[in-house]
Amino acid sequence: MLEDLHLKIRNLTNKDYEEVKVLMDKVYHDIGGSWPEHTIHKLIKDFPEGQICLEDHDKIVGIALSVQASYQRFSNPHTYDDLIDQKENLLNDPKGDAMYGLDLLIAPEYRGYRLGRRLYEARKELCRQHNLRAILAGGRIPNYHEHAHEMSAAEYLDAVRERRVYDPTLTFQLSNDFQVTRLLKRYLPEDEKSQGYATLLEWKNIFFAPETTVIRSKKTQVRIGAIQWQMREVESVDELLTQVEYFIDAVSDYQSDFVLFPEFFNAPLIGLSPDQKNQTEAIRFLASFTERFKNEMSQLAVSYNINVITGSMPLIENDVSYNISYLCRRDGTVEEQKKIHITPHERRDWIIEGGNDLKVFDTDAGRIGILICYDVEFPELGRLLAEQDMDILFVPFWTDTKNGYLRVRNCAQARAIENECYVVICGSCGNLPQVENLDIQYAQSAVFSPSDFSYPHDAIMAETTPNSEMIMFSDLDLDKLKLTRSEGSVNNLKDRRTDLYSLNWKK
Repeated sequence: MLEDLHLKIRNLTNKDYEEVKVLMDKVYHDIGGSWPEHTIHKLIKDFPEGQICLEDHDKIVGIALSVQASYQRFSNPHTYDDLIDQKENLLNDPKGDAMYGLDLLIAPEYRGYRLGRRLYEARKELCRQHNLRAILAGGRIPNYHEHAHEMSAAEYLDAVRERRVYDPTLTFQLSNDFQVTRLLKRYLPEDEKSQGYATLLEWKNIFFAPETTVIRSKKTQVRIGAIQWQMREVESVDELLTQVEYFIDAVSDYQSDFVLFPEFFNAPLIGLSPDQKNQTEAIRFLASFTERFKNEMSQLAVSYNINVITGSMPLIENDVSYNISYLCRRDGTVEEQKKIHITPHERRDWIIEGGNDLKVFDTDAGRIGILICYDVEFPELGRLLAEQDMDILFVPFWTDTKNGYLRVRNCAQARAIENECYVVICGSCGNLPQVENLDIQYAQSAVFSPSDFSYPHDAIMAETTPNSEMIMFSDLDLDKLKLTRSEGSVNNLKDRRTDLYSLNWKK
C-alpha cells in the first residue's frame, strides 16, 4: 500500500509531456502507447481547461484528456478516428456544446484508491462551468475478449450492467453516473481486448441552459412568502379585502415571487350570513364572494408583481359545491386547483364534493403544484405531481386541533423527502366564536425541503411561531433540487422500481 499521499489536481502544461508519455506508455502498452508530443501540446493550446492531471508529491499519477465537440455529431455512431486529423492532432471544436472524454488513466500502482473518480468529478465540474450539454466518451470494454466466445458484445454489456461480469473500465464508468447509449463497432480496431468494440457513454449536465435572453429565462432562486392568517370578525367584504391587499403589498416589498394564503382564509365572512346556523347555506353564502376574491386577487398579483396562491374558497358550479384554490400569476393569467379529497366534516356539514383534476402549473419561478389540506395526506397525488417535474408544492390548510395539524405537517414533510421537492404549508389561527364550526384554529406554517446535505439538517427551511399572525419568508434554490435528483445521497424518484409497480391517473 502507498503511504503519505499528497494529492493535487491541476491542468497540464507543455512541460509535463515527458511524465505523460511515461504514464501513457505504461497503461496503453497494448494499443500503441502515448500520444506524440505535438498532439498533447495542441490539446493544451486548444482546450487548456480540459487537460487535467492528478499529482502525488509533484509526480503525475493520473490524467484526463478532453476536447469540445458537437453533441449532435458525437452522440451518434462514430469511431475514434473521427476525432483525429491526419497529423494525429485531436480535433477540438471551440463551438461544441459537449465535452468528449478522450483518455482517463491512473498509474497501475495507484489503483484501488478511487482516484479516477476525482478526475471524473473534475470533468463534470468543468462541463457545468462551461455550460456544456453533456460529457460523451467512447469507452473500452477490455475484458470482453475473455467472453467473446460465449456472448455477443451486446450481451456482454448487459452482463456488466447486471454485475454478472466485471469490466474494469465499463463497471467504473457506470458507477460514475455514465449511461451507455449505444454500442460502437470498429471504434478502435487495434483494441484487441475490446475486439474493436466500445460503448458510447454519456453523462448529462442537468444544469445545461441553452442560450437565451434574460427576459425569457426562468428564475432558479425563488423567494416565497406565506401568510399565517389571523381569523377575525369583519363587518364587510371590503374590510377583509383590505387585509388581503395589505399582506400582498408587504410580501411583495421583499421581492417575493409567491405569496400563499391559508385554506378558507375568508371564512369570517360567514359571520355576515343571515342564516349561518344552516351550515350548507352558510358555505354557499361564502361561495357568493369567490368570483370577486379571485378577480381582485388577480389584479393585486399584477399590481404588486407577485404570483398569488389564493388559499382556498368555496365555489358553486352547476349547483355543486367545491373547495377551490386559484393561482393568480403576475402576468394576469389565472388557473385553478380543486380539492380532491373531502374531509368528513366538509362532506357532512357543507355538502362539498371533490374535484377530478390534478395539475402542475408553469410559472416564471418554477413548476408548482397545489394540494389543499387533506389532499397532502394522500401520497399518490404528490407523486403524480413529481412525475411532472414539480419544484414547489403549496399546501394551504385549515386545522382546528394540533393533532389535525400534525397530520398535515408530517405528511407534507414526507412529500418533500419522497418527491425531492420543496413543500410550503400555510394555515390560519385565532378564534371565531361567532361563526359556526370555526370556533378555533391551530397552525404553524412551514417550508420543508428534501433531506440531504444541501439543505438544513432537519429539512425545515423556515417555520412560524405557532398560532400567531405573521409573515414567513423563505428562499428556495431550484438548482439544488436538480442536483439532489441526479446526484443526491439517495435518489427517491430515480430509484423507483417501475418494473414492479406504477401509478396512473385514471381520468
